[in-house]
Amino acid sequence: MSERKYFGTDGVRAVAGEHPLTAGWVMALGAAAGEVLQQRHPAASVVIGKDTRQSGDMLEAALAAGLTSRGVNVIHVGVLPTPGVSYLTRHLGAAAGVVISASHNPYEDNGIKFFGADGQKLSDTTELEIEAALDRVARLVPVTGVRLGGVTNYTEAERLYVDFLRSHAPDLRGLKIALDCANGAAYRVAPKVFQAAGADVFAVYTTPDGRNINRGCGSTHLDHLQRIVREGPYDLGIGFDGDADRALFVDSRGNVVHGDHMLLLNARARGEKSVVTTIMANMALEVRLREAGIALERTAVGDRYVHERLHGQGLHLGGEQSGHVLFLDISPTGDGVLTALLTLASMRRLNTSLDSLHDDLVMFPQTLVNVRVGDKKAIARDEVVLSAVAEAEARLSGRGRVNLRPSGTENLIRVMVEGQDSAEIHEIARTLAGLVEQRGQLGS
Repeated sequence: MSERKYFGTDGVRAVAGEHPLTAGWVMALGAAAGEVLQQRHPAASVVIGKDTRQSGDMLEAALAAGLTSRGVNVIHVGVLPTPGVSYLTRHLGAAAGVVISASHNPYEDNGIKFFGADGQKLSDTTELEIEAALDRVARLVPVTGVRLGGVTNYTEAERLYVDFLRSHAPDLRGLKIALDCANGAAYRVAPKVFQAAGADVFAVYTTPDGRNINRGCGSTHLDHLQRIVREGPYDLGIGFDGDADRALFVDSRGNVVHGDHMLLLNARARGEKSVVTTIMANMALEVRLREAGIALERTAVGDRYVHERLHGQGLHLGGEQSGHVLFLDISPTGDGVLTALLTLASMRRLNTSLDSLHDDLVMFPQTLVNVRVGDKKAIARDEVVLSAVAEAEARLSGRGRVNLRPSGTENLIRVMVEGQDSAEIHEIARTLAGLVEQRGQLGS
């Protein structure tokens, strides 16, 4: 398969206003996507949603202009979590959905992510077709008159999505919950859903101004939420990221309860036989699942790869430490609010608490060293380095693991070592990092 020029593992992402996320380029992208979609779905419609970034309006208008110029109808759903756009795409029978968001990144960044009609991320094949169509947009035969697309503002979008979430909510009466909505896409939806489920809710970071999304808040900055829960009368806290496709918990003592914890709890409560996660999941999760008779499968880093493995093997539950958890029997994409609701339902089903869950899954010490190299691909297949990794794994002998992987965005090799003995894993990590640096200099 050809290499994609613009689409990464999570759509197109860049600083808004800089190439490729200029108004002109995004309009061309919309036209290219419209041309591809029209070939498959005559009279196609596309759902467009966004998070709260200042640049969202510009990119939304440009994308809609491109799509309608090729005869595609656009359905605007406004500010809505990424999984809400996935849900509305399916619910409204649209040919595709688009989210304008850069997730947990700062407000200057933005991104464009496509969903197919099934609410799943667009296939690599279709993304390549859109990129190919970009090269011939200027030569396309104009669409005119009644064949042009139109725009609809769908005012029922948030209500429908909230109703969907409420249908999966447990009875939360008696729980006092603090929410950190990251000044992002969940700032209205999340408080509504948890209050409707009966919880006593205190929500913070619910006043987006276009520039404060993820700024010192949300699932990547939990310090304030931890303090609120620790010092207040709260049973737990939940933090979302900017587009609300992931969630992390804080227990009543202020400890972070992340994706590994949630996978363990939900796997037990749902009676799963196998769980999918990435190479970065802590080995303690693997041990605790094995004790419960549940297999653990690992993929490369990225929810895209977790989804592919789950879908390919007919499995339901998977995710990452970041709180991006997939329940494919309920939703085709990660959903932070849904993840929180289902995790609380599992907690109630097993009659346990987040405090107990945190204490039950004691993480193995882990160290990560980033080594800058000239050719990360060459180091990743260097026989001397691979031999040293094999020796280190033999030394740990089931008490830990080693993982070397190239960074997806920089010329770095990430050396990760994990095990029960902290001193031992730090020694192994230093030795391997030194060897990687040495071999990288030889090849430069």
